[in-house]
Amino acid sequence: MADKARTDTNPFLRRPLYVYDLPPELLFTFTLAGGEQPQAQAQAQESPCEAIPPSRQASLSEDGIATSTSCALCKVVFDNVQDQRLHVKSDFHRYNLKQSIKGISPVDESTFTRMIGDLDESLSGSDSEESDEGDGEDTKGGDNTLTALLRRQARISHPQPTDDTEGSKKRGFGNAPLLWLSSPKIGNDVGLGIYRAILSNEEQEQASTSLVEILRTKQLKPTVPKQGGKSHGDPTHAVANDPHFFLCMIGGGHFAAMVVSLVPELRKGPGGIEERHAVVRAHKTFHRYTTRRKQGGSQSANDNAKGNAHSAGSSIRRYNEMALEADVRAVLSEWKEMVDSAELLFIRATGSTNRRTLFGPYDGQVLRSNDKRIRGFPFSTRRATQAELLRSFQELTRLKVGKFVEPAAEKRSLEKPAIKESKPKPQASKLSGEEETARFHTSQLQGLIRRSKAPGVLLYLTKNELSPDFTFFPPSDHHHAPTPLHLSASTNSPALVLALLTKAKANPTIRNGDGRTAYDIAGDPKTRDAFRIARHQLGESAFDWSAAHVPSPLSQEEADAKAIQEKAASDEAETERRKAGLEHLRLEEEKRNLSRIEKKAGAGKTLAVAAVEKTGAEKREEEVRGLTPEMRMRLERERRARAAEERIRRMQGAG
Repeated sequence: MADKARTDTNPFLRRPLYVYDLPPELLFTFTLAGGEQPQAQAQAQESPCEAIPPSRQASLSEDGIATSTSCALCKVVFDNVQDQRLHVKSDFHRYNLKQSIKGISPVDESTFTRMIGDLDESLSGSDSEESDEGDGEDTKGGDNTLTALLRRQARISHPQPTDDTEGSKKRGFGNAPLLWLSSPKIGNDVGLGIYRAILSNEEQEQASTSLVEILRTKQLKPTVPKQGGKSHGDPTHAVANDPHFFLCMIGGGHFAAMVVSLVPELRKGPGGIEERHAVVRAHKTFHRYTTRRKQGGSQSANDNAKGNAHSAGSSIRRYNEMALEADVRAVLSEWKEMVDSAELLFIRATGSTNRRTLFGPYDGQVLRSNDKRIRGFPFSTRRATQAELLRSFQELTRLKVGKFVEPAAEKRSLEKPAIKESKPKPQASKLSGEEETARFHTSQLQGLIRRSKAPGVLLYLTKNELSPDFTFFPPSDHHHAPTPLHLSASTNSPALVLALLTKAKANPTIRNGDGRTAYDIAGDPKTRDAFRIARHQLGESAFDWSAAHVPSPLSQEEADAKAIQEKAASDEAETERRKAGLEHLRLEEEKRNLSRIEKKAGAGKTLAVAAVEKTGAEKREEEVRGLTPEMRMRLERERRARAAEERIRRMQGAG
């Protein structure tokens, strides 16, 4: 109990630890946690436990045969025949059918849902349930999700040897994505994990003996922004000097890229506390309609499989694929200096078309697939957006907190000599009715919270007469986020946090298994501001806000003004970037025109002079440049209408 109390109140674990700027009093006490990787339960890698409610379990007759509206294979029962027919066509049923053919036991619905959620990337390339676009380059129809899951399981069961995997086996730490450190400052049973991916190939080879020394050489001094909110002048020049990462995601027509400096920036946070923030030197996101809605897969993959389609939608998708490729390569060309000087390149590109867009080959190629700096993201990612890239950077550069667990076999060997005895395996204890209900409520609430459905969470709590401080079941699996308020804060849902505090009256002083309140695990400034707004609305007498670690109250008007100010600064930066881009395009256009004039000058002076005047086709091309296909069609209809009116006027004048 003493060790646990010391861990819960440890000042080093109150805030996230940034790999490149660690407290010296902690850094110089680090030791490598053994040559072999210890078993650690990391807080950041929890997965919610879900269960099928008793009402959804299949009811079997005495001879083991399912009823007419149930599925004996999946062990689920339905209200009507229509639901049963839909189930037969679902990925869940087809997956169990393929498993049964292989002689493997089927899985329940909650397990299948977790397996789909654990895929490295959702096939739609989206982070919400509202998107219906497909991302699979080589999948067709409704089988994309199931195909991706089966392929992933095949890769896990039969991994293909590559140069990278062979090199990682020689490093002495296996293939674990995390390397673990320990320190007496945080307790003997607490470990701090660092992602192997942020180390260079040479550093990974030396990690088994020199990880602590490598980590000490990576420390960087934070910068303090000058008046006006900028700590550097020219962003491009700053990136060339500062160590930085290049992050890129492309899939499903979505593209996002970012250059982030490893030198953190100190800013005043709530209560005047200095906080470290990532400095984004350059970023770009855009989206093109390239995937076949409700059918999955890109247009190029469908053309390669079935031949070119001749619909209007297929033509638009082909054009958008080419436009997306040109836009991506233009951004990479513009950022070439920053990409070349980046320490590491984190890239997620699914499918052959997306990889060809990035890695070519093509003239002026920036990224090359054999670059030793290229890394994949060692965790699940969602739709390619700027927010997702920033979240991924924070995940990569923050130390993971875990508790070391002694392996059961070693523990038994220390307690008594090894004796070969055949003992029956203990049966898993069955859950009681109340525990089964609590597990079901846990899965439902966590699903609503992870989708930021504030009205749905409040309605579910009211309808089922649950406390707003409902403890997720089983508690041992949710020590990091044991309550809805903790989970809302850790998933960065400010609207949900405010609703739980002001409407449901959730208690912000409750601590998790690590002794941290919901405010302590809030991941971004907007979520922390939601706690301060709630303190302003509820008043000081509602809760012990000091015990909840919530700083001074903040009114909604002040929060809105702060958001407007931040948006204005972001818009201003985006405007400047666009101006620079337009100026670059204008200069390129002038160069092309000059080159065209010089080529025609050899044919005679008359042709050179005439080349200055643009033809009608060139003028029309300039008018539609940058327009979407729909806007081009509308402009073409207007031109035809004006031409028809002109012909009618001429005919009337001649008559």
